[in-house]
Amino acid sequence: MMTRHSISRRTVLRGLGVSLGLPLLESMASTSVFGAGPAAALTGGATATAPRRMAFIFVPNGVNLAEWTPKTEGFEFELPYILEPLRSVQNELLVLSGLTHDKGRANGDGPGDHARSASVFLTGAQPRKTAGANIRSGISVDQVGANVIGRQTRFASLELGCERGRGAGNCDSGYSCAYSSNISWASETTPVGKETNPRSAFERLFAGGSKSEVDEGQARREALRKSILDYVSEDAQRLQRRLGQTDQRKLDEYLTGVREIEQRLERTDSEPVEATVDYPVPAGIPNDYAEHMRLMCDMMVLAFQTDSTRIATCMFADAGSNRNYRQIGVGDGHHDLSHHQNDAKKLAKIREINRYHVMQLAYFLERLKSVQDGESSLLDNSMIVYGSGLSDGNRHNNENLPVLLAGRGGGTIDTGRHLRHPEETPLCNLFLSMLDRIGAPVDFVGDSTGRLSGLQV
Repeated sequence: MMTRHSISRRTVLRGLGVSLGLPLLESMASTSVFGAGPAAALTGGATATAPRRMAFIFVPNGVNLAEWTPKTEGFEFELPYILEPLRSVQNELLVLSGLTHDKGRANGDGPGDHARSASVFLTGAQPRKTAGANIRSGISVDQVGANVIGRQTRFASLELGCERGRGAGNCDSGYSCAYSSNISWASETTPVGKETNPRSAFERLFAGGSKSEVDEGQARREALRKSILDYVSEDAQRLQRRLGQTDQRKLDEYLTGVREIEQRLERTDSEPVEATVDYPVPAGIPNDYAEHMRLMCDMMVLAFQTDSTRIATCMFADAGSNRNYRQIGVGDGHHDLSHHQNDAKKLAKIREINRYHVMQLAYFLERLKSVQDGESSLLDNSMIVYGSGLSDGNRHNNENLPVLLAGRGGGTIDTGRHLRHPEETPLCNLFLSMLDRIGAPVDFVGDSTGRLSGLQV
């Protein structure tokens, strides 16, 4: 019988310019539920305690609320058309109605609702109306959490997106493009730029060593078309000899998943670049928008699985995006359609776009659910917020926002329900409750008034 040795949760596989994090294994030293530090070595049948994670996904231009909102509250609600792709994970999510971002409203600042909807999404703060360098918003919830628990992982947080956007200039009625292109803010004046190239995100997650070693290793891999796994194979083989059968199988599954993503990235690199939207498509990004979103979701799964970070954000598209969706038969620009004026044909197209985005969310949640994480799954130990900073793109309103919360937060959230909160309940109240659960409690975020009620029955 193979002897199982205890190994550190920080164990990585190393090679030239590569540092490959590992999933949570039975033979890893236990950490506290908030990842506060290593505990005693495992013995017998004990398993490592999984940390909690949180991610935030932004979609622009509001939704077709009539096709988004369940008709009944509580358990066993029927999924409306837009949310139907989530059927396989319905029991792992909450539909939250009634939440509001007051600071996304004009409040005397005039037009610019799209820019405000992105900047307020995770900050709950009124952005200063300016197209110049003197931008100001607030610290976003992801960065509040990263400031507390970020030191426990290789990366304090991970910021991703599917549209490059612009960092300066006027993008919406006198609001800087920095507001439209970012949801993560490290300080009131500093948005955190997002990575839009899946390959760059992948290389960032798995690069290791000095900068020269990283550059050399990447150049050699590209020249020889070798996998990252080729560079860590010796380390992996040594580790395998120390693992029990269950951990060996888990490690094999993880390494296979890494290689599959590499192969998808390689196919992306060989694709011809065609501009199918109203801005130049950056080189190295898939022409297939769904594949782009899914690759970014895979990056978040890998980052959580390897405990490279416990906090991530992703913008499926920038605020006010006018991307078309010909792949699902919608040739009109998304932003143009959002000004539907209750036209039935436009509303029907909007619901198809909304459903298409939710399909990619379903992919992400199913991937998280499929990954074993200690005694449960990555999804069980995560909190995933999905939504928009606008309710209806035609009215540009900020109350009753379309918001989903998926994952059980390490067993602290009772999912499978539609919850309706009183009007004007700040969305930031949810953020306070999430920060409590990852071990980063604070007194307030943005315009919060307290913790969000009802997350536990």
